[in-house]
Amino acid sequence: MRLSVIIPALNEEVNIARAIERARALYPHEVLIADGGSSDRTASIARELPCRVIAAPRGRARQQNAAAAQATGDVLLFLHADSWLAPEGAAQIERALRSPKIPGGVFWHRFDSPRFGFRLIELGDALRACSTRIGFGDQGIFLRRSVFEKLGGFPDVPLMEDVLLMRRLRDVGRLAFLPGPLRTSARRHEKHGLIRQTVRNWCLLSAERLGVSTQRLASLYRPHFQTAAKTGKPSSQTDLV
Repeated sequence: MRLSVIIPALNEEVNIARAIERARALYPHEVLIADGGSSDRTASIARELPCRVIAAPRGRARQQNAAAAQATGDVLLFLHADSWLAPEGAAQIERALRSPKIPGGVFWHRFDSPRFGFRLIELGDALRACSTRIGFGDQGIFLRRSVFEKLGGFPDVPLMEDVLLMRRLRDVGRLAFLPGPLRTSARRHEKHGLIRQTVRNWCLLSAERLGVSTQRLASLYRPHFQTAAKTGKPSSQTDLV
């Protein structure tokens, strides 16, 4: 298996070096950083490390598609800049993809917070992934490159590109839900409030299922994102679903 790890990044100078180091611990074929025009030192830091930096139009879907187009591996793993997969995760992917019935999948994820509320979110995400066969981007989406290309990559939408891709993926074959674990930062929930962030995500998913376009949802969510950015903390794509 030649594994290409793709990490979309926007103003992630605090996390990018650690993200690359942890991705390299998987012993992949390559690590690609898809930079969406960061205004900080994200790209310059990444260029000093063993990875490829791909300049792409801003937007997680576009960034990931741009990097995937230049990837040379036969399996793609998409990780957020503040998430990291345990080293044994690569072997789990290889074992899962030995079955031709499995086109890809996600991991059990754990937040880097001891709060009990996060354990409930983790359990809920696991039950959702198992029952609906849909995973989120912060669960580490992986799939065969040939399948990714057949599906046309991530839909060019401003948010929820992970959900839309996973819906297409489950029509191809059975979703693998691997133990990982994949660790992810709790910063988004801690910044916006654990309950508030969770309810907001549910509302976005429900509205999209009822037919509200992702463009409309993005316009409704934009004031929330802009308000968060005024706190002085770096704006990051992990603030979006």
